Amino acid sequence: MIQIQTFTFNPFSENTYVVLNEEKDAFIIDPGNFGEDETGTLNNFIAENELKVKNIVLTHAHIDHVLGLQTVYDHYQVPVLMHETEKEILDRNPMDANRFGFFFSPFSGEIQFLKEGETINLGEDLFEILHVPGHSPGHIALHNQAQKFVISGDVLFEGSIGRTDLYKGNHEQLLESIKTKLFVLDGDTKVFSGHGNPTAIGFEKNHNPFF
Repeated sequence: MIQIQTFTFNPFSENTYVVLNEEKDAFIIDPGNFGEDETGTLNNFIAENELKVKNIVLTHAHIDHVLGLQTVYDHYQVPVLMHETEKEILDRNPMDANRFGFFFSPFSGEIQFLKEGETINLGEDLFEILHVPGHSPGHIALHNQAQKFVISGDVLFEGSIGRTDLYKGNHEQLLESIKTKLFVLDGDTKVFSGHGNPTAIGFEKNHNPFF
C-alpha cells in the first residue's frame, strides 16, 4: 500500500511529495524545500521513518519545484528522473532565479530520462508516466492505477489549471493534455497537484471552469 506525505514548501507554496511503500522504499517528487528548516523537515521525516530513497522524480523543472533539488541529490545520491524535453527548463533556472532576486546554481548530478508510457516501480508498485505538456514542454504526471491516484504537478488543480504564460507554455496544448491524458482516467482517481489541495478527476471533469 502506497502512502503519500505532502510538504508545502518555499515562498511559492509548492507541494513536495514523499511517496513510500510498506517496505520503506520512497520517491521524493519535486523537491521544493528552501532553506535549512524546510530541508531539515524533509530529511527528518525520511530518517524517522527509516525510508530508503530510490529516486528523485520531477514532474517538471520550474524553479519552485526544484529549489531543493541539489541539496536533496547531494544528501541521498540517487538518480533524478525527468522527461528529456524538460532539461532545457532545468538549465534555465539560474537565469530565472536571478529575475526573482536570488542566486541559484546549475544542477550537477545524475539524470535519467523518462518517456510517455514507461513505468517506474517502487517495489511492486507501478507508476505509469504520462507526458502532459502545456504548462512546460516536458511535464509528466505519475499515474498509479492500482490505488487510483495521479501526481499531476502543475497541470491540473482543484478548480483550475496550470499557467501557460511561462517559457514554452501553451494553453491549447495544456487543455489537450488534460482532456486526453487525465480526464480519461477513472473518475474517482485522486489528483495530487503541485500547489493547493488534492482533488479528483471526476470532480474536475464536472466542475472545473476551464472545461
